[in-house]
Amino acid sequence: MIKVGIVGGTGYTGVELLRLLAAHPQVALQVITSRADAGMPVSQMFPSLRGYVDMPFTHPDQAQLEKCDLVFFATPNGIAMQQARILLDAGVKVIDLSADFRLQDIASWEKWYGMSHACPDLVAGAVYGLPEVNRAQIKTARLVANPGCYPTAVQLGFIPLIEAGVIEPASLIADAKSGVSGAGRKAEIATLFPEAADNFKAYGVAGHRHLPEIKQGLARVLGAEVGLTFVPHLTPMIRGIHATLYGRLTREFDLQALFEQRYANEPFVDVMPAGSHPETRSVRGANHCRIAVHRPQGGNTVVVLSVIDNLVKGAAGQAVQNMNIMFALPESTALNNVPLLP
Repeated sequence: MIKVGIVGGTGYTGVELLRLLAAHPQVALQVITSRADAGMPVSQMFPSLRGYVDMPFTHPDQAQLEKCDLVFFATPNGIAMQQARILLDAGVKVIDLSADFRLQDIASWEKWYGMSHACPDLVAGAVYGLPEVNRAQIKTARLVANPGCYPTAVQLGFIPLIEAGVIEPASLIADAKSGVSGAGRKAEIATLFPEAADNFKAYGVAGHRHLPEIKQGLARVLGAEVGLTFVPHLTPMIRGIHATLYGRLTREFDLQALFEQRYANEPFVDVMPAGSHPETRSVRGANHCRIAVHRPQGGNTVVVLSVIDNLVKGAAGQAVQNMNIMFALPESTALNNVPLLP
């Protein structure tokens, strides 16, 4: 059994981790930390976990995380980097769901996240946890930087085109929409129900923290810098990301076959039939990314539609997928649940 600890178990990604791990046959939950809610039964805060997670939150000072085999950080940015070194030195593997280890350029990270990095020397050894690209590195990783939600949907949509060299990499466009849970569980005016319901808006047009992460990932695939315009939007739904991606074709290619072949052996990427329009509800609660590729009017613009659940493939589900790879388990263990519909 894998002895697992979760730091920050009271947020949306934390409870999603608990939901998935509670059904994992090879996981023994050891500790779930919360500074503010220490001593409270987890099932009191999250009644959906009654009978599945029968333990209280533990104060971080009493957590004894070094006794775990693996620790997930489902915390705000800036927390994991303060604690990762101690755990790694104790032989504990770490999967960080925040952005602390995603960007290899420390100066860029400090610019976008507005703080000094506490352990820049660990960043170079962190493996970016996108299994469809870095599966081999994840297998032997000690520290995994779990990708962000927008970056997961956008990269999975663009990667086949960039690998095949069939689009102009200097003028990529990602128009993406997210459910309100992507903002986290904290109380903020913009995500209150009366503010977010019956509304649709763009935000972060001048620059969003996920932009450098997406560009870094695509540049690794290309072997050179990419040009990307990324515009996120907030939609009045709880879960889901829909990314509409645009690229300029540079040569003729069977795009449907390209995507089908690229993801033929990927258990969590579903390339839909030609002409399809994937919906966010088709992946709700599941670790799937559904993709459709279009070429409107037979022109030289390719349009890729990519949908994920931001809390699952965009966060906790991908983290469990990475854990399975790190511990040589079948990749789909505890992730075979059917999406919720309606």
